[in-house]
Amino acid sequence: MQTDIRSNWTLLEIENIYRSPLLELIFNAATLHKKYNNTAEVQVCTLLSIKTGGCTEDCAYCPQAARYNTDVNVQALMQKEEVLAYAKKAKDAGSTRFCMGAAWREVRDNRDFDRVLEMVKGVNEMGMEVCCTLGMLTEDQAKKLADAGLYAYNHNLDTSEEHYHEIITTRTYNDRLNTLENVRKAGVTVCCGGIIGLGETHEDRIKMLHTLATMPQHPESVPINALVPIAGTPLAHNKKVDVWDMVRMIATARIIMPATMVRLSAGRTSMTIAEQALCFLAGANSIFAGDKLLTTPNPSFEEDNVMFELLGLVPRESFKEEKQHLSEMV
Repeated sequence: MQTDIRSNWTLLEIENIYRSPLLELIFNAATLHKKYNNTAEVQVCTLLSIKTGGCTEDCAYCPQAARYNTDVNVQALMQKEEVLAYAKKAKDAGSTRFCMGAAWREVRDNRDFDRVLEMVKGVNEMGMEVCCTLGMLTEDQAKKLADAGLYAYNHNLDTSEEHYHEIITTRTYNDRLNTLENVRKAGVTVCCGGIIGLGETHEDRIKMLHTLATMPQHPESVPINALVPIAGTPLAHNKKVDVWDMVRMIATARIIMPATMVRLSAGRTSMTIAEQALCFLAGANSIFAGDKLLTTPNPSFEEDNVMFELLGLVPRESFKEEKQHLSEMV
């Protein structure tokens, strides 16, 4: 198996990896993970919903869509001071990346965006990696975020291009790819992954991974989410994602994007420590900590501290890649 970082993967190559015997797949992924990363390090991230609900999109999995009758209450954009206090609490608990999410279809050039820019500046000054997920944005808006100190921008593909219209109709797959291109042009790192359990096939999962792995530059961060079905959404009755499917996705992502941060994201609340350990073995090296992921439940900092101690894991420091690059230049 070729292990060099490359962007010319074929669908067949990725399918052969994805469908290989599970123990062999985990072994190969773990071997590459150890070659390219410190396997004892896991980045701890915190995700805060800074503007909740009332979104005009129709994402079938999302309780923040205004058209669905869920228990999510609409909340206006938070004040900068509230967000910075939350970020400090997260940092004190061990997080090194702080992500702010707003339930917007796209970024608009207005006072709310100006306030977000101030939030980004404030969190960046704390020494944390700042990530935002705000919907679609233009190249100029991405540049403003970069100038404010944004380190990463999250904009997931969610699924394959072929399955996408079954999940979202209010924006296109190309809209998502265009936003990612704008992020790249602004010099901001890309956080882009997807969700499994949306009713997609294994072929859809393989195609989504193929799209990510054949980008000219791999996303620096790839979140792998398991659907958390929410009452009131169209996918409320989808069955729980099998842990082996999560392991298979993580391992495949690790093999085809060996230097990328692979994030074990939504769905951890239903996983045991042993199941999460398999995900780390297969190549996951980042988690989201804190009681919520936007509006869905998530393990607490205390639970994750117990898991880290048991598994011998340590939090990855912020800006590690930049620090390594600077030390190599000296």
